[in-house]
Amino acid sequence: MQTRILIADDQPDVLLALRLLLKGNGYATETVSSPAELLEAVAIREFDLVLMDLNYARDTTSGQEGLDLLSHLSAIENVPPIIVMTGWATVGLAVEAMQRGVTDFVEKPWTNSKLLASLEKQVAIGRERRALAQNAVRASEAHNEMASRVHQHEREIAEARAIQEGFLPKEIPQLARYEIASAWQSARVVGGDYFDVLSFDHGALGFCIADVAGKGMPAALLMSNLQAAVRGLASADISPSDLCARLNFLLCRNMARDRFITFFYAQLDGPTGTVRYANAGHNPPVVMHRDGTHERLSVGGIVLGAFPDQAFHTGSMKLQSGDRLVLYTDGVTEAANADDEEFGDARLIEVLTEHRAASAQHLQTQILASAAQFCANRWQDDATLLILAVS
Repeated sequence: MQTRILIADDQPDVLLALRLLLKGNGYATETVSSPAELLEAVAIREFDLVLMDLNYARDTTSGQEGLDLLSHLSAIENVPPIIVMTGWATVGLAVEAMQRGVTDFVEKPWTNSKLLASLEKQVAIGRERRALAQNAVRASEAHNEMASRVHQHEREIAEARAIQEGFLPKEIPQLARYEIASAWQSARVVGGDYFDVLSFDHGALGFCIADVAGKGMPAALLMSNLQAAVRGLASADISPSDLCARLNFLLCRNMARDRFITFFYAQLDGPTGTVRYANAGHNPPVVMHRDGTHERLSVGGIVLGAFPDQAFHTGSMKLQSGDRLVLYTDGVTEAANADDEEFGDARLIEVLTEHRAASAQHLQTQILASAAQFCANRWQDDATLLILAVS
């Protein structure tokens, strides 16, 4: 692109001489003869450099009119480099001109070689300055766009967490002689852990816990699908093994092959204390007895979503007074310290044994507090608890 130079001088012969000189050296020029014309030209067109006189018709010796013009130019954004020319040069005038933004100072009569050298240098400096300014603008725009995307993503994630929390039971159904407490926290803003408690007729409850393979938004989406399916299918008339089989069939049709879900579902008959359950590859819940012994609920089958024709089995046990039934996801037992040592089943059993007479709410608090202390509250995975205490 041809270099464009704006020449400002009130003497026609000077304008002509400069125009011929610059044209002969490959520059495109535009000439004006007054400060007003110069300001108008700079405001509406782009130039690589301004070559201007300091003295115009109003005052031909002091340069004040040119200094005033420089003050106006300095207020214009992205003004090109300015070289001033005057036949009445003084040190004071040159210093003041430089203070007002002038990049070089040329005395009349000029030497062509020196003037051309100054033009070449200042044009190069101006282009470099414009390039830096354009890069800064582009960087600022890119930063603002990125910040906007991050802000939008944070809003979407916050909405997703609110939606996910809405899937979880807001109030836990309770039965006479039983207390149920729960806790849910995700390692990320959203997660793949799920639990639910369903109230059936005649003093019966259905309750479940699940862990979707993976973390973050994909796991949360699968969790929401599982929650909808459980609430749509579960009833007192469907056995735990049948419910697992139906869920497995649906998930195998709609879930990616590299995904699966561990799931535990049980039905509690309140009057008798009988629990019928099916464990689909989940961490076996612990039944802690009053005397400190414990059992695991492991009957069922493999994980959901892996094999469409998988069969599941229903297990059964009867809860006694003082029993504590503890359902948990592996985010609890796999909480790790700085040495990558896991909290583990043994420590979980220690906490359950020590606090086996505590309420469901207190026991849940003790488990999470112990695991959090062990991992310095740096959870690597979602952690969920569902605890049933028999009075």
